[in-house]
Amino acid sequence: MNPDATTLWRGPRWTLAVLLACLGMLGPFAIDTYLPAFSGIARSLNATPLEMQQTLSSYLFGFAVMNLFHGALADSFGRRPVVMWGVGLFTLASVGCALSQTIGWLVFFRTLQGLASGAGMVVSRAIIRDMFPPAEAQRVMSQVTIYFGVAPAIAPIIGGWLFVHADWHSIFWFLAAVGTLLWAGTWRFLPETLHVSQAQRFDARNLMAGYRQMASSPRFMMLVLASGVPFNGMFLYVLAAPTFLGEHLGLGPTQFFWFFLATIGGIMAGAWTSGRLAGRIKPRHQVRHGFLIMLVVSLVNVALNAFLEPQAWWALPPIAIFAFGWSLMVPVVTLLVLDQMPERRGMASSMQACVGAVANALVAGVIAPLVMHSTLALAVTSLGMMGIGVLAWIWVKPRLD
Repeated sequence: MNPDATTLWRGPRWTLAVLLACLGMLGPFAIDTYLPAFSGIARSLNATPLEMQQTLSSYLFGFAVMNLFHGALADSFGRRPVVMWGVGLFTLASVGCALSQTIGWLVFFRTLQGLASGAGMVVSRAIIRDMFPPAEAQRVMSQVTIYFGVAPAIAPIIGGWLFVHADWHSIFWFLAAVGTLLWAGTWRFLPETLHVSQAQRFDARNLMAGYRQMASSPRFMMLVLASGVPFNGMFLYVLAAPTFLGEHLGLGPTQFFWFFLATIGGIMAGAWTSGRLAGRIKPRHQVRHGFLIMLVVSLVNVALNAFLEPQAWWALPPIAIFAFGWSLMVPVVTLLVLDQMPERRGMASSMQACVGAVANALVAGVIAPLVMHSTLALAVTSLGMMGIGVLAWIWVKPRLD
């Protein structure tokens, strides 16, 4: 924690949480806003479905790769410059997307967007731990999760509205405007939270030493797996939503919002509860409660899908409860990850984000297409994702200081 933290931010705690949540939302927002315009962009640019998929995969690739470095750069050059450069590059890339006249240029600028957009998410975690002691940091992390949960709900609505009432270019102009506002807000309000005594030397040997230290620490890597992999037990259903909701549950497009409402409501409720419990119960007990909720509801979900015909009234609540359990425990585990490497919190956040992004990409590109044909296969796979996190936590818990 920065020894001068009490003098760096004098406003209410929730205002810092809002700013950090907005920075963290930039990456997911850049995905969810343009998805409703997929077919329109393809027609406008004469692009094939495979070429359109590249606009998403190139973004995710850039996002995953650069996530490994945002935090390391922030450990050396400071939190504030890395965030401002990231948001600035994202804004320019969004302008490039809006002006693209060919699919090749759109893929190129989407790659730049992905490279830049993770800076806010990665660095904001380190900023929270720079500024607050453990219990307070958990409350702020929970507030950030609550605000962060709004993005998947409103982004497709905004993107769809802009596409219908203007055209697909307006979506990227909107993202450029969001980036401009965030850059201005960061420049005006965000303090530098990295204390000069905690700055790391920037050179290749020092960076590689840091990555080796983390990758060779079983305790650190198990915490990363415990925080990142269980998310895919819920994310799997998001990826499979068109098939799961439309084909298996028989919901029309106008009824899909029930799924997203339930999932986002679970995330926000769990994060709110996590913040309320901060300092009242032991952090490890809170993690245990979160995993226990996910385990029980996952087993119930498998049983229901094994013996009942899929119906929305019983199929959606388990996913919402799973989301509640995940957001109840993840702020605590994230802080435990950062505290394993107190001198390299930015790099630790980078490693955590990179592992999570790789897991998400694996689920999106390989696992989801293999199991979305069956609600039982989805439920069993979701249980398996959560099980990896449980096993990682069971291993690491006795080994924590």
